[in-house]
Amino acid sequence: MTFRTLGLVAVSTAALLAAACTPAEEATPATDAAATEGAMAPAGDAAAAGTIVTVAQGNPDFSTLVSAVVAAELVDTLNGPGPFTVFAPNNAAFAKIPADTLNGLLQPAQKAALAGVLTYHVVAGRVDAAALTQQIEAGGGSATLTTVQGGTLTARVVDGAVVLTDEKGGTSKVVATDVAASNGVIHVLDTVVMPN
Repeated sequence: MTFRTLGLVAVSTAALLAAACTPAEEATPATDAAATEGAMAPAGDAAAAGTIVTVAQGNPDFSTLVSAVVAAELVDTLNGPGPFTVFAPNNAAFAKIPADTLNGLLQPAQKAALAGVLTYHVVAGRVDAAALTQQIEAGGGSATLTTVQGGTLTARVVDGAVVLTDEKGGTSKVVATDVAASNGVIHVLDTVVMPN
């Protein structure tokens, strides 16, 4: 896969994830340096950052996500006005999925299933780390996020980091927060979350 293709996949995935995210509270987790390399800008630089897809395309650690967004035909959605909160899996997160499963999802016949997985990572609205943390505190230690896909994610703070639990009981840690985009915000995940 070429760098350009990977970049497009990463951008697309980020855009999709942005559409599925909903507001939630979150503690600011430790930042994974590899996840924030490239065109990731702090939330204050949203205008300069570009859309969620553009930001993802500019970061080589989102190449698999961008490829998935392109394959699911979600680029236009995630380039839309939003705002979106995208819980974006980095390349290491996608590497945890068996290669045959991931390659199968990227096939044209699986476009709807892939779109479902990607939109499960997107919440409507702009939910930064501070707002997510407040929601978790207000919820007595957890916050339920409704995704663009229609499913839910449960957010909790564990050992100082926000952890999302998906509908299948799988967990993913937020390793970087508040990556700015003109149409939302990106939080970086270390594991792909899966809907029912």
